[in-house]
Amino acid sequence: MRKSLRVTLITLGALATVPVLALATTSVVNVVATHSEASDIADYGERVPVDGKEMNVVVRGHGAETVVLLPGLGTAAPALDFEPLIDQLERTYRVVAVEPFGTGLSDQTEVPRTARNITREVHEALHHLDIDRYILMGHSVAGIYALPYTEAYRDEVTAFVGIDSSVPRQSSWDEPIPTGAIVALDRLGLLRVANASAPDTYGDAYDGRTKRQMQLLTAKNGAAPTIIDEMERAPENFRSVEDSTFPADLPVLLFVRTNDNDVPNWVRLHDRQAASVEHGRVIGMVGDHYLHHTLSKEIARDTVSALATLGG
Repeated sequence: MRKSLRVTLITLGALATVPVLALATTSVVNVVATHSEASDIADYGERVPVDGKEMNVVVRGHGAETVVLLPGLGTAAPALDFEPLIDQLERTYRVVAVEPFGTGLSDQTEVPRTARNITREVHEALHHLDIDRYILMGHSVAGIYALPYTEAYRDEVTAFVGIDSSVPRQSSWDEPIPTGAIVALDRLGLLRVANASAPDTYGDAYDGRTKRQMQLLTAKNGAAPTIIDEMERAPENFRSVEDSTFPADLPVLLFVRTNDNDVPNWVRLHDRQAASVEHGRVIGMVGDHYLHHTLSKEIARDTVSALATLGG
């Protein structure tokens, strides 16, 4: 869930060694750049009304079945981040990538970022689009939100597909994220420096224009109030589902990273979750936590074939 924050946290160690004058310079540069970059952010998707605000969604494909994509925590531009997976899935499905409040081109919100509020808002966006039957597919912390979502809207969700999705009682779930440091880094301009100097982990899956747009939206959303509130509530949201399981009759397919994992028993936890339903399956994959960055073709292919046997 928190791998996307590592670069930010590593930068904390450099704070004490950065001269005051340099910090003043990066702060000014950050304010100026943020203002000037606003006009460089390209429009995409469509806005739907939710709670008196606007939520951005991207709808692609014309398949008979619909897949709804939900992002992980801290993903600043979900629809763009999912672009390689959308390209693959839309060959079979209609695909709806939802950008929850505080991410992508969606509005900020002051409504607390509890799992219940987030899932209610996503459902309201889908309701506005007249989408009432769909496969729910989520990355990372979306696996936590999917538990109250499928409990509340079981009659609409035909299956859940997790992409290295979070699970209840995983290691370190109750450790707070240092949001104060993230906000400080952002105000000092160091978050921008860290993101600009981070290695390119996207490879050939994204073109240069898309990468640039993701950088712009990361600068805009990465330390904005809505995402920060969601980060601060992460332990609370994990605690709220610590004894939860998916509905027993819901088909569950979990793509899980098997290599270099820093969460103890990661695969075993997913095996246990899949075993808690009547039709569950785990597919191991070798890759980064953001499996869809490099393995979208395999995820789409195996989703189609596995759900055909699981009943999704």
